[in-house]
Amino acid sequence: MANKITTTSEISPSKTKEEIIKESQRIEEAVLFSSKRHFIASSFWQGFHFFLGVPTVLLSAIVGLSLFAESSSGRSLAGVFTLIITGLSSLMTFFNPNEKSSVHKNCGNNYDALGSKVRMFRTIDCWKEKSEDVLTEKLKYFSEQKDRLNQDSPQTPWFAYPLAKRGIERGEATYAVDTTNTPKNE
Repeated sequence: MANKITTTSEISPSKTKEEIIKESQRIEEAVLFSSKRHFIASSFWQGFHFFLGVPTVLLSAIVGLSLFAESSSGRSLAGVFTLIITGLSSLMTFFNPNEKSSVHKNCGNNYDALGSKVRMFRTIDCWKEKSEDVLTEKLKYFSEQKDRLNQDSPQTPWFAYPLAKRGIERGEATYAVDTTNTPKNE
């Protein structure tokens, strides 16, 4: 007679372990929304960088060519474009969108990494034969990591949360393995 393998869905957790699992799910959800918000902010700032940078480069090339023009209108055009380039360059320096994009991307990656650790804790560690005290301490550690990320991360733009929420609801953060469709054994 073969030994029956028990799965995690067949194990009844204690009340304390149940609360540890629920709290880890809260942390997972919070870091999921935070990572998604930061990725959206990173994408926005990267787009803003291109929005300012591409015209600056193109206008600079036009100014360079205009300087070789023999007509006064070509030189006047070069003067106008030079003013525009100065304004765009000033905006690039002031906003520093490339740096902001990089910082938000790193924050998103840090939240995502914490989410992976918490998910593995919830789905694996909580079901091992560990004491609830050990699990509680590990959960507190994850909570402290989340709080530290929240303190160290820059604020995301106002529109990042609704876009993150919509993306998550559409399944953008769902792994294929976690869907309810299971392959049939043939």
